[in-house]
Parts: sequence; C-alpha cells; structure tokens
Amino acid sequence: MEAFGITLSLPFTEPVLIFALATVIFVVAPRLAERLRVPGIIGIIVSGILVGPHGLHLLERGSAIVLLGTVGLMYLMFLAGAEMDLHGFRRRRARSATFGALTFALPLAGALVAGLMLGYAPRTAILLGALFATQTLVAYPLVLRYGINQNEAVTVTLGATIITDTAVLLVLAVVAGGTEGRLDLVFWLRLVLPMLAVTFGVVLGWPVIGRWFLRRSEAGGHEEFLFITGGLFSAAALAQLAGVEPILGAFLAGLALNPLLPAASLLTNRVRFVGEAIFIPFFLLSVGMLVDVRALAREPGAWGVMALLLAIAVGAKWAAAMTARRLFGYSTAQGRTMFGLSVSHAAAMMAVTLVGYDLGIFNELIVNTVILIILVSCVIGSAVVARAGRELALQEERKPYESAAAPERVLVPLSNPATAPALMDLALLLRAPQSPEPVLVLTVVPEGGGHADADVADAETMLGGAVAYAAGVGLDVRAVTRVDQNFGRGIARAMLETRTSTAVIGWDGRTSRQWVFGSVLDQLLELSTQQLVVAKLGHPLSTTRRLVVLVPRWSDHDPGFPKAAATIRRLAVGLAAELVLVVVKADPAPYLAEFSGAKSTVPVTARPVESWVDALHALRETRKPHDLVAVLSARPQTVAWHASLDRVPGRLAALVPESFLVLYPPVPAEAGPAMAEEGVPRGLTRQRIVSEIAGRSGPAVLDALLAPHYPPARREEILRAILHGDRGAALEIASGVVLAHARLDAFEAPELYLGRTRTSVTFPGTGPAQLVFLLLSPADRPGEHLAVLAEVARLIASPGRVAALRTAATADVMLAALAPAARDGADVPTR
Repeated sequence: MEAFGITLSLPFTEPVLIFALATVIFVVAPRLAERLRVPGIIGIIVSGILVGPHGLHLLERGSAIVLLGTVGLMYLMFLAGAEMDLHGFRRRRARSATFGALTFALPLAGALVAGLMLGYAPRTAILLGALFATQTLVAYPLVLRYGINQNEAVTVTLGATIITDTAVLLVLAVVAGGTEGRLDLVFWLRLVLPMLAVTFGVVLGWPVIGRWFLRRSEAGGHEEFLFITGGLFSAAALAQLAGVEPILGAFLAGLALNPLLPAASLLTNRVRFVGEAIFIPFFLLSVGMLVDVRALAREPGAWGVMALLLAIAVGAKWAAAMTARRLFGYSTAQGRTMFGLSVSHAAAMMAVTLVGYDLGIFNELIVNTVILIILVSCVIGSAVVARAGRELALQEERKPYESAAAPERVLVPLSNPATAPALMDLALLLRAPQSPEPVLVLTVVPEGGGHADADVADAETMLGGAVAYAAGVGLDVRAVTRVDQNFGRGIARAMLETRTSTAVIGWDGRTSRQWVFGSVLDQLLELSTQQLVVAKLGHPLSTTRRLVVLVPRWSDHDPGFPKAAATIRRLAVGLAAELVLVVVKADPAPYLAEFSGAKSTVPVTARPVESWVDALHALRETRKPHDLVAVLSARPQTVAWHASLDRVPGRLAALVPESFLVLYPPVPAEAGPAMAEEGVPRGLTRQRIVSEIAGRSGPAVLDALLAPHYPPARREEILRAILHGDRGAALEIASGVVLAHARLDAFEAPELYLGRTRTSVTFPGTGPAQLVFLLLSPADRPGEHLAVLAEVARLIASPGRVAALRTAATADVMLAALAPAARDGADVPTR
C-alpha cells in the first residue's frame, strides 16, 4: 500500500515511519510505565518487545536501529563516566574498593556456580557471572530528590559502581577476545598492551586536548558539543582497534572529560539532553527487540532458570550491601540504601548482554532472563531506595542545622552582553544544585535624561539573551530591571527587594588610586550586607583544575566565614577542582577544617605565608594555566579587614591569573552600615504603631494603618500605588514579616508605619504575615527610601526582635523593642 509517496507495509521500511513510531514510543511508553510505578526505561524496553520482530513485527531490527542503538550504548557508558563524583571516589576509595569487590565477587561467584550447574560452557558461565555483578544507578534520582547524595553510604556506592562496572568490562574483553583464539601469552600481550595504551592515552590525553579546545572555542557554541561527542566516539573507536569492546573506550572518555563537564553548565545539559532524548531510548528500544517471549513457551524449564538466576542476582547484592554495612558501621537505612542503589541492573547489564549475544555466547533464553532481571531489579531497587532514602533523609534533618547550607538566591547584575555567558556560568555553579530558587539577572538603567524608555528596552534585550542562555541549562531565571540615578544604589536596592543572598558581579580589572574596583562596585560594598563575588573571568571555568584561595588572617573570626567557605567548596565541587589555600600570617589548621567540611569530597591542601607580598610571590611562582584564583576578602571595619586587602585586586589584575574572584562574606545585620541617629528607624513614631489590627487581608491592614492619618480617597491612592504601581511593592523580608512600600508625590519625608495582626494576612507574592511595615517616601528621593528599607531589613534580621514584636502587649512596648538598647544586645522588653 502506498500513500503520498510513502509505502505502508509491515514491517515499516520507510525511514520517516520508523522514526515517527520510535518517537511516539519514547514519549508514551515511559509515561505509562511510571503510572504503573516502574522506571520509564522499562516501558521503552517492553515497547521494543511489542513492536519488534518477535512481537507485532512493526519494526525490523535492521541497520538503522542497530546503528542508533549502538550510538545510544556508547552514549550511555560515556554519561556513566562523565557524571561520577571523582572527588568522592578518591576520598573514600578504600571503602569504595571494599564494597566494589564485594558487590562484584559475590554475584560473580553465585552466577558462575549456577551457570555451570545448568550446563553452560565455562565462558558463558563466567560472562553470566560478570553480567550479574553489574549495577546501574536507576534509583539515583530518588537520592537527589531526598537530598542525601552527599551521604557517605551513597558516595561509597557510587565509587563501587566505577570499580564494579570497570571490572565487568575487563571480564567482557577477556571473554570476547578468547572466543577466537587461545588464552596464551600472545593473547594477553595483545589484550593488555593495547588496552593500557588506550587507557592512558584517553585518560591523560583527552583532558589536555579538551582544555586546549574549550579555551579557544566560543562559550555555548555548537562546536563544544561536537568536540565532546567526537571525543566519545574517537575513544570508542580506539578501544575497538585495540581489540577490546568500544564501550570501555566510551566509559574512559566519560571519566577523562568529567572535569570539563560541570553539572550546571550549558555544555553538560546539551550532552545529557541529546543522549537522554534520542540515542539512549533507541538503545533501549533495540534491546527490547531482541526479546522473544515465545521462546519461554518453547522451553519448559525457562521459568525455573529465570527464578534461580533472579534469586542469585538479588540475593548476592543484598549480601554484599549488608556485609559492607557491618564492616563500615553504617545504619540500617544506609545499608538498605546501598542495596537499593546497587541491586538495579540496566545500562551495563544490557551492554554486556548485547555484546555477548552478538558474539554467540548468550542465547535467547539468557537475553529473556536478563530482561526479566532488569524489570524486577529496577522495581526492587526503586522501592527500597524510596523507603530507606526517606528514612535516611529524616536522619539527616535531625542533625544540627548549618546556615551555610541554606539555599542560595543568586543575583547577577549585567552591563555588557559579551561577559554575560561567563557570569551566568559562575552564578549557576554557586547556586545550590537542588535549590528551587531562580537565578536573578539584573540591569540598572539611569533615571532621567529623556532616554529611560530606550534604555529599559535595551536592558530587556540584554536580559533576554541571558535568560535564553540559562534556559539552555534547564534552570529557572528571572529578569529584573531597575531605574535609578545611581547604579550602585540601584543594585543594592534590587538585592534588598529580591532578598538576594549572593551577588555575582563582573569586573574588567581597571582601577585607580581612589577605588578598590571602581565607583559602582565600591559603593555597592558600602550599601550592601549580602555576600558579593566580584569576578574577572578570562578563561572558560570548565577548564579549571585548581582553585587557589588567598585567605587573610582572622577570616575564621568573621561571622560570614562559614557561608563564604561553603560557597568556595561548592565552586570547587562544581568544577571538579582541587582546593589550595594560601593562608596569610595564620595557622592553616582551622581553615583546612572549615574548607574541607564534614560532607565535602574536595581535596584540600594549605600552605602558610608571612605576608601578602609572599602570597603574591607564591602565586606568581606556582600558578598554572588552568588555575582559578579566589581572594577571601573583607569589608572595612570587619574583623579580618586590613588595608592590604584593598590593594590585592589591583595587584592581581596586573600580576598573574587570567581569571580570579574576590569574595566578600555576608555581614550580619548588627555589623552593617550605621542606622539613622534616632532611636528607631526614620519615619517611625508612636502614633504610627498599631498593636492590634482586625484586618482580614493585606490591603485591609494597610488601610487600617493609614486610617487615623489620611482620608479614604488618599488611602485608596496610596494602596493603588503599593499594589499596582511601578514604584511600590510588598516584600516578605522575613518569615511572617511583610514590608509594603511606595514612593509617592506630595510627601516631604519618609513615613514608616508598623502594625500587628492576630490572624495572618497575605499580599500578592508573599506568605502569611502577622507583622506589617509600611514605608511611604518622597518620589524624588529614592536614596533615602532605600536607606530606610535597609534599616528595617537589618532590624528584622534579629529573630529575638521579631519574637518581641509579636508578643509585645502595647504599641509602647513594640516601640521599645526597636530602641538602641535592644539593638545593642540588652534584653528585649515584651511587657
């Protein structure tokens, strides 16, 4: 049958029909499988059984399916190596090696004995044992969802996966090589020497070539993706030429290029997306097409063989996990999590099975058995991790809270489109991997001059490019535009209104004697209390191998030091870079302890120096082309500040590194810029405090605050400006505290109101609140408006003051809670 030039016959032979059916399967099958509470990959494999030559015969396992399936197999093994936590593996390599040996040897021995008992040839029994020793981290997404990916038991299991799957691939290479000849000395030389050459060539050569290429290519360009895929298939081809299976070469390429693929980068997202969307599904589909369900009916003993091998596959993994749990002293939840992660078979098992089937070592019965084991093991593994992982997550929550581990809300002020991609890459690395917070991109356009509309339009165009760039990584990005006469003040205002925790700001390296960086950045240092990261980026961050941190004396006494150390650790983990501390005039021991962190897997070393001159000299002498230098600086009037710190950025810009960062830790509210001289924030009086408001909504509370002072028409105008105008907003500045504000005409000075409700109220975009501040300022004085906003925000940063305001009996007591004595640490009155 022919229609519109397309031949309709079974099996389909037209490329368009084949691809159309395949894509429909890739969309529908995983969704149906997940509705049945099984992993999505099972749905694609079962679909391959149904549409393949042994099912409805809609598709033939011809050259096109074989080609795409082979590409998918290579891609799968590459991603397995590229997404490993190499730092974690190195740090806990002894335990990973022990568990890897257990989870490899026990299934291998059990399946080998069972295979010989069932009458299989020795090479088939050996490869069958290796098959059962594989493990695929099918349940790892659950680990990420529960936030336990840094737990030691999980890290050890990930390291064991490297050892186990590598050992299986070596066994496969030996068995495959021995099918066509004797295992004599010549065979071993032909196997081992080329394998060593390929291994060292790929592991040592690919990173060097990759860094050279990425430093000279356009950031975010298509050539980066083509280079990575070229490296993948070149390594696979070299392995095949050396006489070993190409999947080993693909796996080695993933390990070699691992440091060049940060988890949050655009390149990594592209590599993962193409594999997971196209090639890997074709591999799973081609695997399913191998299965002949009718073979089970033709062989009466097939179900007994399947049951035996399934019991061995699951039981041996359980024994390995429980043995490791007792050896390492882990909890029951940790042991079960290790079992759930290691019992699942999918990628590596299917890879070995496919090779064994093509070599004639495995028959259809073994292929069918493997499919059943994959199905059952994935269901068991996912169910065990879902339960044990949740219990482990609850145990983690009961540990002391670390403020440095709080989710990051990162803001990136932009002024130059050329530097936007590099700054966005840095911001994505600093952002907590599982944080739900969006990355904020900001432009400030000058107020006045008659060109505001055009400037805002240009700013929005630049922000749109940054948003599109970050969207390629699959992360949420929100654009923010501010109009202000002063750029530094505009950035500080945006940081306050968006509750930013870290700002990432670019710098061109030019300075003068009057400034540390320049007028805008220096003003921002004075106006803000949040963590600031000033970046001069001259090379792709993904090529970084070492993160060298200059640490001044007394930094560990700064209240913001733990957060700054956590930020640097997160950057090192994201870049897969080692951490080198250069500590100025101090004992490096406490800094080593803080930067290492209880859960960190980053290798950290430290060296003391006697002065900043020595530090810069050491940096000049020991720097390497792929270093990223970071200075842990300090704001004036903080414990760690010294005049030398203000000169370091200029010296670095003229001295050595292509790229460096200057990090300013956050300043606690009590240590921030001085507040107004009055005893309370400017504009707040006793008459503007209401201790009991009966309003049932946010606008009703604001109306009640204004009622004693303004007539209804004026109140309506003010509320409209706050809730619907472009110079007003309602912000949640703390849990249960909202600050509504607006700049309006006909005001001569700021007016600040405070009200408390017994029942929580909400405003658009905020959570429930019981304390409501209202700030009204003159329209032509945005700087004064921002200053009062900052005063209120610093006051509310104290949990004790918030509690006192909530429990105060009268308005007088509420006013006393804001007095200087309370700010200086005296007891806060509540009655």
